[in-house]
Amino acid sequence: MNKIYKAHILFTKDKNSFEVLENGYVAVGADGRVTGVATDLSSLDSEGAEVVDFGDCLLIPAMNDMHVHAAQYRNQGIAMDMQLLPWLQTYTFPEEMKYASLDYAGRMYRRFVYDQWRFGTMRACVFASIHTEGTRLLMRLFRQAGMGALVGKVAMNRNCPEKLSEPVEETIRGYESLIEEFNTPDALVRPIITPRFIPSCTPEMLTALSQLAAKYQLPVQSHLSENTDEIALVQTLEKDSTCYGDAYNRYGLFGQTPTVMAHCTWTEGEEMELMKQNGVMVAHCPTSNLNVASGMAPIRKFLDKGLMVGLGSDISAGHNFSIFQMMVYAIQVSKVLYQQNPHQPFITLSEAFWMATKSAGSFFGRVGSFEPGYEFDALVIDDSSLNHDNYSLLHRLERYVYLGDDRQIIHRFCRGKEIMSPETLFQSVK
Repeated sequence: MNKIYKAHILFTKDKNSFEVLENGYVAVGADGRVTGVATDLSSLDSEGAEVVDFGDCLLIPAMNDMHVHAAQYRNQGIAMDMQLLPWLQTYTFPEEMKYASLDYAGRMYRRFVYDQWRFGTMRACVFASIHTEGTRLLMRLFRQAGMGALVGKVAMNRNCPEKLSEPVEETIRGYESLIEEFNTPDALVRPIITPRFIPSCTPEMLTALSQLAAKYQLPVQSHLSENTDEIALVQTLEKDSTCYGDAYNRYGLFGQTPTVMAHCTWTEGEEMELMKQNGVMVAHCPTSNLNVASGMAPIRKFLDKGLMVGLGSDISAGHNFSIFQMMVYAIQVSKVLYQQNPHQPFITLSEAFWMATKSAGSFFGRVGSFEPGYEFDALVIDDSSLNHDNYSLLHRLERYVYLGDDRQIIHRFCRGKEIMSPETLFQSVK
């Protein structure tokens, strides 16, 4: 059934400004896609449509988390006392080993998906663990919830604990079984090829993953240029590569199919040019920039270069699920860089919002805007508890981004369907 939603509507067609419709209307077709947006109901095709009035609430696109580790959920908010490589060995890998147990994976993944829902994240690029059945369980949880996700079975076979090292053939068999179940046309939940990063994958593993991505036209996600020690290690492992990005590119894992690379903290020069040329998206994770002390990503340079940039929570190097808070941190990190170089302006609210919605959403298709043809992923915000009287709609949105939390999100939509609290995820998943 066609529906029309009335509220104060805010979204970004481009990164430089907001579209603001006071007491506006968004029309959504039976296929879950926007058919029109207007301030005048009579200008929309409303015949036979149900009109839902959200009153004085804000209606905005839903959030997209472009980089998050589901198997690190329980480590959220701890272990911020080391840099990247020792942090992985000391805290992260021991936690991920626990996901060999389906009981443990189920308990943690249910809470993980619930928190994604709670904070208004309707689409995500997710790292699971090496464990095929645990990854399958996570994908089924997302599917049951009605939320969109690209979920990766993590590939690792070197420079990691033995219990997290998997032979190439076994990794590919695991992927094939997930692809058979989930890689269907228009599925909200699909597999994504996920080498953890170059140091943890042999050339044979990277080649096999590339062949799998090409065969099934699957997207790719990994980490890139987060830490200077990591970059130096890649140089020793891939001696013929001219930069970290080139190492991925030589294996066909750098834009040959849709690709998102997390962090890119030290990306510059040739690597940045290669990302632009290949259409590789940056997943900017500002909280992990700060927590793991690897450096701060030069997002202004990326935007000026024309790269697509999304925001990621990076649980658990990041400590906060909220992509709204990632907007705040992204702006603040850019202001620190601005103080070091005033010739690089800091990120504006519209740019941060665009990164979280339309830019990130483009990785999932036509997602992240209320323009006609876009899938209706949306949040309804009741900000009355934030003392919004006499503020403009833009200031109300800004106050929510900085001051609000999940309690003000009263409705969540993914592909046109309202997504209710996934409490059933705490029951068994068949």
